[in-house]
Amino acid sequence: MQPNAAGNVESNAGYWPARNAMLTTLPNLLTLSRIVAIPLVIATFYMASPDGPWLGCIIFSLAGVTDWLDGRLARMWHQQSDLGRFLDPVADKLLVATTLFMLAAYGRMSVGSILPALVILMREIMVSGLREHLAGLRVGMPVSKLAKWKTFIQMLAIGVLLVGDAGPAALHVRAIGEFLLWIAAVLTVKTGYDYLRAGLIHINRPAPQGGSMKTAKPSAT
Repeated sequence: MQPNAAGNVESNAGYWPARNAMLTTLPNLLTLSRIVAIPLVIATFYMASPDGPWLGCIIFSLAGVTDWLDGRLARMWHQQSDLGRFLDPVADKLLVATTLFMLAAYGRMSVGSILPALVILMREIMVSGLREHLAGLRVGMPVSKLAKWKTFIQMLAIGVLLVGDAGPAALHVRAIGEFLLWIAAVLTVKTGYDYLRAGLIHINRPAPQGGSMKTAKPSAT
């Protein structure tokens, strides 16, 4: 039972079925699959090369595909939900942060490449905090086109780094992955600045009592 706005107690008999139905929509299940993929990717670090690195790349890549697919299906099937909006960035950040940590811990990226990894993680923390604060002000912050490119290059870089030295020696796979990670870090700084600049306009405003959600628009690129 739940109290309503007038303080009266209402039946919540339909609350849990509705919530469970929302959780089991295909877009949300795809999002949850990225969280399930995290321990699988971690497990590949304990497997011998080349099987472990290649398997890790495959699992991570499939998880990356779900990042694109879940949002597309949610919009196509009109299954967008607050739960999905919450889970999607959380799943992405957990997957990326965990994999970067494991790559650094196992020496599968150079010391110099730890810097762009830190830049990426710091930006994700900053944007998450900014989004949370703006949500309390009923201000939305849509993803820019440049941020989508950043995410694509970032996921590609991590997938390549997971293969690393297990790839063909002639292709210098690890060096390619580290180069892509630096590109992602540069885009991370640019998009992070765009989001911060757009968010600061609203950050000191008092929270509204009602009405529709506004939009903080970062750079259009």
